Amino acid sequence: MRAAQITALQGPDAIEIVELPDPIPSKGQVLVAVESAGLNFPDLLMTRGLYQLRPPLPFSPGGEIAGTVVAAGEGSPFAAGDRVMALTGFGGFSTHVLVGSERCVPIPDSMPTDLAGAFAFTYATSYHALVDRGALAKGETVLVLGAAGGVGSAAIEIAIALGAKVIAAASSAEKLAFCAELGASAGIDYSTEDLKRRAKQLGGGSVDVIYDPVGGELAEPALRALGPGGRHLVIGFASGTIPRVPWNLALLKQCSIVGVAWGAWAMANPRRHVDNLRALFALHAKGALRPRITARHGLDGVAQALADMEARRIKGKVIIEPSRGGS
Repeated sequence: MRAAQITALQGPDAIEIVELPDPIPSKGQVLVAVESAGLNFPDLLMTRGLYQLRPPLPFSPGGEIAGTVVAAGEGSPFAAGDRVMALTGFGGFSTHVLVGSERCVPIPDSMPTDLAGAFAFTYATSYHALVDRGALAKGETVLVLGAAGGVGSAAIEIAIALGAKVIAAASSAEKLAFCAELGASAGIDYSTEDLKRRAKQLGGGSVDVIYDPVGGELAEPALRALGPGGRHLVIGFASGTIPRVPWNLALLKQCSIVGVAWGAWAMANPRRHVDNLRALFALHAKGALRPRITARHGLDGVAQALADMEARRIKGKVIIEPSRGGS
């Protein structure tokens, strides 16, 4: 098997393609031939040792995969030929991955395998944020920061599917055009516009929910756009800076600052996570969710894909197809 491995915690340039022995599944495990592995922000953080999960070197990034079972260990409910998707944490940027059967979910007939590899991480994060943590209601207005990225674009689609109005906020007109294609009713270019002022204008005075995977200097003006009872969902800090927000704003605005740690939640609540996936599968089957795969790379292109993510050149979702030739 081949794998793209992090050999030193020095960023995407330290990725190397290596040949490894073919793994053999143990009891309860399956060996999956990976057809699609989603590229996500934690993969980039892991190349520099900045993510909470820090496997020993060398290791392959890649926290979500989709593919076909080629061998199953004793006691596994899966068999060779089954299509599955799985959250791996790391290791997904490989032609083959050993994974516990309990982490695998059958891919529904309505979903192609390449989309399945780009689905669980971003859509499940956004669904958990908006539904479980944000209690988003029909008719509410959601301000999505970093709206053209993977989790941001998923949040736009899910919010619209749940009957909410979406204001997309991104760093360029090109990215906002992409968000409009996803269904956002309005956009804010926060590289040139006042985020708080425009969000209030577009929201009719305030917004109800903020979906924030960016943090940094955008967090406070976004929070100031919330109305009473609003919820500021803290997804992550793609800006690289953890904001320091005046706590009196939460008191004065009678709003909530809500932490969203989907990965930890999914591990602690596997049944509810599967229930959320089933709800997402149903929305996809109805055509409400359509993952936008904007780039595909083979293993030789993993370093470039991660560099593109670091430079914020990515829109929608990028996938790694380990069997693809070239980059």
